[in-house]
Amino acid sequence: MAVGVSTYAFSHRWDPAGPEPLSLLEMLHQAADLGAAVFQVCDHPDLEALTPDLAAALRAAAAGRGLVLETGTRGTGVGHLRRHLQHALALGARTVRSMAYAVVDGVEDRPTATESIARLREVVPEYAAAGVTLGLETYEQIPTADLLAIVEAVDDPHLGIVLDPANCVAALEHPRDVVRRLAHRVVNVHVKDFAFTRREGWAGFTLASCPLGEGQLDYRDLLAVVEPDPARVHQVLEHWLPPQGDGPTTRAVEAAWTERSLRTLERLQD
Repeated sequence: MAVGVSTYAFSHRWDPAGPEPLSLLEMLHQAADLGAAVFQVCDHPDLEALTPDLAAALRAAAAGRGLVLETGTRGTGVGHLRRHLQHALALGARTVRSMAYAVVDGVEDRPTATESIARLREVVPEYAAAGVTLGLETYEQIPTADLLAIVEAVDDPHLGIVLDPANCVAALEHPRDVVRRLAHRVVNVHVKDFAFTRREGWAGFTLASCPLGEGQLDYRDLLAVVEPDPARVHQVLEHWLPPQGDGPTTRAVEAAWTERSLRTLERLQD
């Protein structure tokens, strides 16, 4: 599988207290400098409001750096997914990640399984006709058995699972169980290692991210079980890195984590 970097490898994407955001072009070039082969633009406001000029700039920069582009959003609204199909085509992306549960513009969208299936049955054929695959990511809000049932009810090779077993820990689902339940429907992998550590005074635990191979995610087991098509299913790095005191320090630690994790991914696939 080709390995890459998500915009979620940059802490400002998920932590409002993080450093000032880089532009998408800056992130793309940093990902390429670190040796990534894929750059996934995930849940980014500039993607939600993609302009023709930005699309052309990103596509040209990716081609110049030898990067594959992927995109990501949240939700299963038919109009929303149609708009993101157009964004993917404008960028030359062949994979779009989304979520069955989302908060869009401050409004919670938690469709029933029946509603999700109906929405996806309407829009997934359009993705298939365009040669684009839609993946629904694993999250604690929806049990993996329920997410799998939605995907299997639609039963189209252009709809599958974006596998991130770290996200499911909060719902008390064991990563190994998640991997085995979903392996046959995986179309994209989010790579995020994690570790449980005792809090000061032994008053509970902290679940936090760490570089790949330094935590409790058995990623070698994931690769052995999933066995994805290496030409189609990519591994995309993310982090839960807390701010490191100031912007430059946080950026340096992010880059170090990403580089170490990319090297670990390469070793695990040898």
